[in-house]
This record gives sequence, structure tokens and C-alpha cells, in this order.
Amino acid sequence: MLKEKRIAVLGLGTIGMALAQGLLDTGKVEPSQLSGSTAHPHTAQAKAEKLGIRVTTDNRALVREAEVVVLAVKPKTVPHLLAEVGELFSPQKLLVSVAAATPTAALEAMLPPGVPVVRAMPNTPCRIGQGMTALCGGSHAKPEHLELARELFSGMGRVAQIEDESLMEVVTALSGSGPAYAYLIIEALAEGGVKLGLPRRLATELAAQSLLGGAALVLASGEHPALLKDDVTTPAGVTIDGLLALEEGGLRVTLVKAVLAATQRGKALVQACLGGGDNRPQPGDLGVGLG
Repeated sequence: MLKEKRIAVLGLGTIGMALAQGLLDTGKVEPSQLSGSTAHPHTAQAKAEKLGIRVTTDNRALVREAEVVVLAVKPKTVPHLLAEVGELFSPQKLLVSVAAATPTAALEAMLPPGVPVVRAMPNTPCRIGQGMTALCGGSHAKPEHLELARELFSGMGRVAQIEDESLMEVVTALSGSGPAYAYLIIEALAEGGVKLGLPRRLATELAAQSLLGGAALVLASGEHPALLKDDVTTPAGVTIDGLLALEEGGLRVTLVKAVLAATQRGKALVQACLGGGDNRPQPGDLGVGLG
């Protein structure tokens, strides 16, 4: 479907660059179909040389020409950008937004009637093609729009569709912020190895690869993590003692609480976005490092 579309990525930051690079590397689009924008001419030139596509500071020109527009800017920039280009949208153009804590209703309110909007929540491992992206359609988005969005992000990792948009804040708290939780666990496991004599670099490699391999096995096997945990936990072995220490320290409950706390924060930011005013999401509020 993308082979027939002209695509504009407004904001070639972390996620915008990952998306553009993924589309090109997987051959989903030709360079002539893809364009992007940055805020400054010197960065536009650098991005154009890196990607081999047209990059400009003229957002309006890109929106006029494109059939699929990806909004890859920070949440605080969304109102300003859509005030600049919103009038150029029509029901024939698809808007895909990766702005966290910005619901489709808020985006639709800044656009002409009938414009299809798809909200996407990717995470930072998308940079290396190992990301997780969740999609949710707005009130005017049809199955073909969601399929287009799925194809957009499939080159950056796995893609899932969420029917109930209120769950997107849970997605943000779990998979959007999830890499940060994983980094903390990797760091802590490596510290344990260092304390017992391992070189830091080796301890970090062991910890990171263990989490990477364990996660890959969960996805490849389709088995419940508890069953895979039991495969590692041999009777009277060393793993059970480690697990007991984790349970005693409350790791399981603490991780559940982390998702709950991040979800509550995300919902508060959504309400602020819908209500407007001075409580709009600010840099650092979202904790997912995207845009």
C-alpha cells in the first residue's frame, strides 16, 4: 500500500529518523516517495545527506504534497505545528501521530472535519528495528488507514493495534517507558556481578544478553513467562535462591506499581492536553524519549 503513497515525516528527530530509515532499509518506499522536515536548514541538509531524501524546513510544502503525514514532534510542539499546517489536511490525507499523551480527539479538533487520524506509540528500540509500536485509530480512521500505519511501523519492530484508546496510556507506561525499566534492571544485575568480581563491561554484557535472550524466547515460544521461568529453576539449584531474594525485595510488586504510576501520570497529561491551558505536557513529562 505504501508503494503508491507520498509520505512526509514532520520532525526528523529520534523516532522520525528511525521511521524514515526503516522505510528505506526495508524497501517499503522509494526515496522519491519520502520527505521530511527539521526546524533548521543546517540540520535539514545533514538529514538529507544521511537518508538520501528531500528534507526541508517548509512543513506546509510537505503536507500539500503528501498523502500520509507522520507527526513526529514532541507533544508541546503539536498545537503550533498543526496551527501552521492543519488547514492543508483533507479526508484524503492520513495523519499518523507519535506524540505521546496527545489523544486523537485533540488532534482531530485541530484539523478540518473528516481527517483520518491514527495515533501510534513506538519506543526507542525502534532505532535498531527491535521496537514495539501500538496503534489506535481516531473517529474517522478506517481499517485501510490502520493497515497503512501498520505497514509504516513494521520496519521498526513489532506492531499491535489497540481498540480502546484509553488503553494507550497503559501502552505508554508499559512498552513506551518499558525500556527504561529494563535498563535499570540490567544496571542492577551488572552491579551484582561487579560486586562479586566480574569486570563491569562483561557483567553488563551478560545481564543485557540474558534479558534480550529471555525476551526473545518469550516471543518466539508463545509460552507464559512463568513456565519459562520454571525451566530455569531446577530443584535445589541456584536460581530459586535468586528468585526468593527478588520476591523478598518486592521486585514483582514494584514493577507493577511502576506501570500503574506511569499510567496515572499519562492519563493526567491527556486530561491536561484535552483541557488546554498551562498544564500541557512539557519536555521530560513523558519519559519515553521520542520525537
